[in-house]
Order: sequence, then C-alpha cells, then structure tokens
Amino acid sequence: MGADVEQPLGRAEVLELVRGSLADILGTSPERISEGSSFDDLGADSLALIELVEALEKELGRRVAGFRVDDEDLEDLKTVRDAVDYVVAKVGSSS
Repeated sequence: MGADVEQPLGRAEVLELVRGSLADILGTSPERISEGSSFDDLGADSLALIELVEALEKELGRRVAGFRVDDEDLEDLKTVRDAVDYVVAKVGSSS
C-alpha cells in the first residue's frame, strides 16, 4: 500500500549479490562462484567471510531496515547456498 515499500528481494537477486560481493573480495569472476560452492573450496577464509558479511549488511541495510548477520550464525554458513538461504530467510522475517 505504501509507495515507500521496496519490492522484496528475490532469491536470484540475493544470489547475484552474494556472488558479486564474494568475487570482489576474492579477486575472481562471479561466474566461477556457484551456489553449491563451499567457502573452503573458494579459498575464502574467516576474514573473507567477515568482509562478505560487512558488504551484505551495507548493501541490504539500505533496503531492509536493521539487516545484520548475527555473529553466532556466521559459523553455520559453509556454502554460497547457506549464505543465500540465510539472507532470504532473514529478509523475509524482517518484512
């Protein structure tokens, strides 16, 4: 009803955001990052994951008020799919 409400983020959009952010952090091409890629296989260490979380919080914070990744949830994110599922669930629960 309100004109200031943004469209909810779709899963494909979240995947592209995660892939793009991770590619920037790792210095690789987004095409080399699939949804099934594990962070270990991509060579993403804990610092890279923290950078990914910061990038997601910055980007999604503009669209979803108060979006943040809880520190205790970070250890459960092992693959790109885990990160996408987490963001989709979090964005869905905050709207």
